[in-house]
Amino acid sequence: MNVAARTRWLTIIGVGEDGLDGLSPAAAALLKQARFVIGGARHLAMLKSTTAEAMEWPSPFERGIEAIKARRGAPTCVLASGDPYLYGVGATLAAHVPPEETICLPAPSSLSLAAARLGWALQDCDIVSLHGRPFERVIPHLRPRARLLILSWNESTPEKVAQLLVQRGLGASRVTVLAALGGSRERVSASSARDFAPGPIDPLNVVAIEVEESGANYIPLTPGLPDEWYETDGQITKRDIRAITLSALAPWPGASLWDIGAGSGSVAIEWMLSHPRNRAVAIEARADRAARIARNAAALGAPDLVVMNGEARELIRGLPPPDAIFVGGGGAAVIDAAWALAPAGRRFVANAVTIETQAALVERQARHGGELVQIALAHPAPVGSYHAWRPAAPVVQWRAIKP
Repeated sequence: MNVAARTRWLTIIGVGEDGLDGLSPAAAALLKQARFVIGGARHLAMLKSTTAEAMEWPSPFERGIEAIKARRGAPTCVLASGDPYLYGVGATLAAHVPPEETICLPAPSSLSLAAARLGWALQDCDIVSLHGRPFERVIPHLRPRARLLILSWNESTPEKVAQLLVQRGLGASRVTVLAALGGSRERVSASSARDFAPGPIDPLNVVAIEVEESGANYIPLTPGLPDEWYETDGQITKRDIRAITLSALAPWPGASLWDIGAGSGSVAIEWMLSHPRNRAVAIEARADRAARIARNAAALGAPDLVVMNGEARELIRGLPPPDAIFVGGGGAAVIDAAWALAPAGRRFVANAVTIETQAALVERQARHGGELVQIALAHPAPVGSYHAWRPAAPVVQWRAIKP
């Protein structure tokens, strides 16, 4: 790398609602030196006089990245909103320009400003960005006493949030809309979700929620949601088995899962619910079940679940390697195909109810190692005027770490 390439030629400047007048002297000087400036239409409109070449972010977005890379070594400036590394363009640019070639001068984020207006400790808040993301992401965060900050960028979001809270029996929760924070147009309004009255709302808003403590259902932190929360035709990993299965899979933040023979999608959905950054692919041979999985994922707050319909052995060959694999159906051939593609050091869990598939798991445990567990559950059922334990079909689970 030559000397010019090692210089910090790319400046990323965070701009608040107060515009370029709110920039620090250092940020203003770097902007003035830039030969090329790129940003949103709102940011470029703030430029008063400049000799720099200016470009609005194009569509597709990647064309803007290429324009920046083409000017490598020349003073270049990106104008962004607030803190560019908090749900902003900063991390995207870091994948293309080394950090040692970049200067970032952030402004206070809208989340920081919202927490300051409300007197909330930002580190104790749940944060959800809906900018280019499904609205259902809000659902898992609606837990008792939660404080939730939602990055909206849409004037319709506050009303949708209030309606969701009412639908879920949380109408007494307090909803605060904080719009155009940090500028002369700043507006803050609050009411209960039940009494929310939509009016003119700036698209640049943050929705803050204080969830009431009530008897309403909420998504717990532990796996094993009630079976009745799922739409199913009976093909589902039952609640207690599911909790044991998720424990064996041992999800961690940002990890990815293949759920093969997904049925109703319960394992993949609860894998994703275990952490907001988790990802999963649910693979199901039947089209009706694949459609049902997608509906369950949206209803339970995992709308980013990737659902694939087709023959598992064909589909998994084209997927990026996962961090864990669960096989809930498909038989021995599918188990072998998935095992062959499992990355070294990652967890592999397979469940079997039928004697034939259980025998296949016994054979594979002898061949590949790991452990076998039989999970046997029973529930009380009436016997005349009394009750007796009625056992469910036992499940054999093979757990292994790919060597």
